[in-house]
Amino acid sequence: QVQLVESGGGLVQAGDSLRLSCAASGLTFGTYNIAWFRQAPGKQRELVAAATSGGSTNYVDSVKGRFTISRDNAKRTVHLQMNSLKPEDTAVYYCNTKLGSQNYWGQGTQVTVSS
Repeated sequence: QVQLVESGGGLVQAGDSLRLSCAASGLTFGTYNIAWFRQAPGKQRELVAAATSGGSTNYVDSVKGRFTISRDNAKRTVHLQMNSLKPEDTAVYYCNTKLGSQNYWGQGTQVTVSS
């Protein structure tokens, strides 16, 4: 059974940093792509950053240069380092992986950035 558990969210001021973590279990972590999504109130869930099993990364344009995704395959953990946070980064952040046609999501962690 695949489980993803996020942590590290909180309330910060604009310009601050946060580091989100996602701990995975129930899968051979190193062989799967893993991603961070976010969903703000009234908006669709959007892809923020992804890390492939081969080590490639990609980011949505709005976070390039500010966010960094990294994975530790030995610890089955993926991190999202978020710097220079902006109020528009406020959202619930979700960890995601896909096995075949099945998407798996964590419970989400709230990030709130005040101006």
